[in-house]
Amino acid sequence: MAQTPESSDQSLLDGMPRLGLGTWENTDAGTCADSVRQALEMGYRHIDTAQAYDNEEYVGEGIADADVDREEVFLATKIWTSNLSYDDVIHTAKESLDKLGVDYVDLLYVHWPANEYDPEDTLPAFDQLYDDGLIENVGVSNFEPRHLDEAQEILDAPVFANQIECHPMLPQNELVEYGQENDINTVAYSPLARGKVFDVPEIQEVAEKHDASEAQVSLAWLLQRDGVAAIPKASSEDHIRDNWGALDLELDDEDVEKIESVGERDRQVDPDFGPWN
Repeated sequence: MAQTPESSDQSLLDGMPRLGLGTWENTDAGTCADSVRQALEMGYRHIDTAQAYDNEEYVGEGIADADVDREEVFLATKIWTSNLSYDDVIHTAKESLDKLGVDYVDLLYVHWPANEYDPEDTLPAFDQLYDDGLIENVGVSNFEPRHLDEAQEILDAPVFANQIECHPMLPQNELVEYGQENDINTVAYSPLARGKVFDVPEIQEVAEKHDASEAQVSLAWLLQRDGVAAIPKASSEDHIRDNWGALDLELDDEDVEKIESVGERDRQVDPDFGPWN
C-alpha cells in the first residue's frame, strides 16, 4: 500500500494520502505528464485519473518519469458509465492498467451509478479484480446513500471510498456523515468549486487572516473534516505548490465556523444522469 514521504506531515486515511492531485481536463500529453511528475517530486503521493479523462497514458508517463517508486504512489482511476457491464469492467480495467503502465491500481472507482451500471452485474466484477490483485481497493463515485447501502450489500470487498463533489458551497454533510458511520472515506473532487471559492467573502477573510490563499483555506477546511480527502486539479507548478501548502494551514474553530456559515449552495457538476436528479 502506498505511503506518504517522511518529509510530508500529511496524514493517511487507511493508507490513502489525504491530499491528492486531480487530473480532470489535463489532456495535453506533455503538460499532464509533467504536472504529475512535479507533484510527486514535490511530495504528493495520491494521483487521481479516470477512463473518461483520456489521460491515463500521460498520467502513467508522469509516474514513470518521477523520482518516486511506484509503490509509494496511491493511484486511482475510474470505470466510465458505458463500461460497467461485468465483462466490460474486467476488460477496460486491464486496458487502464496498460495505459497507466502499472500492474495494479490502489483504488478503482465506479465513476457514476448511471448508464450501464447494474449493481448485481457491475460490482461482482470489481470483486473479481480485487481478488485477482489488480486493484487494492474498491471505490464508488457520485453515489447517494441508497446506492451505498446497495453496494455494501452486494460487494464482498469493503467500499473504500465515495468520491463526490465537495467544497464550502456544497459541504455534503449527509454523505460525509454516512461515510464516517460506515467506514467509507470521502474523497472531495472540485474542492475549489472550479475557482468559485476565490470569490466567497468568508473564505477571503480567513485567507487574509492566515496570509494564505483561498484555495489553501478551502482545502484545509476539507482536510480537517474526519474521513475526508481532497483531490484538487492543477496543471501548473504554482497551483500544485499552492494547494500543497494547505497541509501547513491549521484553521481554528472561529475559521471553521465562518467557512461553514457560507450560505451559497452551488453544485458545479450536475449532469442529467446525476443520481440526485
